[in-house]
Amino acid sequence: MRLTLKIWRQPNAATPGKLVDYRLDDVSEDSSFLEMLDLLNQHLIDRNEEPVTFDHDCREGICGMCGLVINGIAHGPKKAITTCQLHMREFKDGDTIVVEPWRSRAFPVIKDLMVDRGAFDRIIEAGGYISVNTGAAPDANAIPVPKVKADRAMDAAACIGCGACVAACPNSSAMLFTSAKLAHLNSLPQGQAERYDRAVLMVDQMDKEGFGGCTNYGECEAVCPKEISLDFIAMMNRDLLKANVTGAGRR
Repeated sequence: MRLTLKIWRQPNAATPGKLVDYRLDDVSEDSSFLEMLDLLNQHLIDRNEEPVTFDHDCREGICGMCGLVINGIAHGPKKAITTCQLHMREFKDGDTIVVEPWRSRAFPVIKDLMVDRGAFDRIIEAGGYISVNTGAAPDANAIPVPKVKADRAMDAAACIGCGACVAACPNSSAMLFTSAKLAHLNSLPQGQAERYDRAVLMVDQMDKEGFGGCTNYGECEAVCPKEISLDFIAMMNRDLLKANVTGAGRR
């Protein structure tokens, strides 16, 4: 395959960036999108040019690090996959592909296509844990969990924190991510003691990080590689409302 790539190049957050054109003439349609970028970087290195910086780790759709905006769509044109799971057979010979980083004030560019998603870590640090003293680890079957609640918790826990929801949202909202991290604990009996504190603390931290609010565009759910449901945002808003009205959560 022959491709024209328009790739965002930016030395750091303080320096303006721009799209730079590259031409690749030897791309296999069986290669993944990241393997195509590896090929480009090898060509650049061979020419003593600076390779393109992009984030990646497991390349199995698990770690959530490989987030790229491809032709205006977070993770590219295919639904329910991460960038590393996108293969070049989804494109055509002669295509022009525009590759950009996540765009959000809360995700400053580190270099080129790599952004700092530490804001997500700080949201989790604010309340995404269970700290109630429960003594020694109980037997796995000691606390009955209804299947409906267990399934809901597992659906929420599928979130890999990639940030596609933020990149796709016109408001750069992190509500889908935050609500998923809340729901996977708040759906379980072990998470009830701190349920409302957790909602207040994590939403407060989300706001402090500079993410926008949710106005129900639904773009987040559309691009989420794990198809996290908007229902979790409704659950989070309900818990937050109860915490603020009744004083159940920490102020």
